[in-house]
Amino acid sequence: MKVPLGKGIFLIAAPNLRDPNFRQTVVLLCEHGAEGALGVVVNRPTAMSVSEALPHVPILEGQRHVLFSGGPVQPNQVMLLYRLDQLPENSHHVFDGVCLGGDMELVDRILTEKQGTDAFRAYVGYSGWGPGQLELEMKTGSWLTIPADPTIVFERDPVRIWSEIVSTLGEDYRLYADMPFDPSCN
Repeated sequence: MKVPLGKGIFLIAAPNLRDPNFRQTVVLLCEHGAEGALGVVVNRPTAMSVSEALPHVPILEGQRHVLFSGGPVQPNQVMLLYRLDQLPENSHHVFDGVCLGGDMELVDRILTEKQGTDAFRAYVGYSGWGPGQLELEMKTGSWLTIPADPTIVFERDPVRIWSEIVSTLGEDYRLYADMPFDPSCN
């Protein structure tokens, strides 16, 4: 299935994409327009916890939430992605109750109330493309697109996301789903 570029889709790295920043990645596209595109890699957990990256946030102290590598752009910046039943006004809606940004009060609420499917993920860095750059990469076959799914972002084993998705893309891709993960890309 191929869907047009736009926020709220997954960019699936094609098996032949060799760029170490994106090899075997799944990127949630959070913004796309004339100015370019922005997304976060949803399947690259780091060895660091969110509390280590944000030591000044008391609610995170002692929490075991994993920090993800969102991409090679601004690797010192932490971005938060939320899945909420009720989106706050100051958030940037991406798709299906998922928003980018917001404040630490949302993290506090998610960690203390534990209701419904509310969740968050923290990403260090992000994936960015200048005007026309992502479209060019699409023409060269670097990416496949499918509609994004919040359960994949927030509930699935991140290390298996790429292979699980690739295995659903048809006979031509099934062989690649078993391709070993390349640790040199981390």
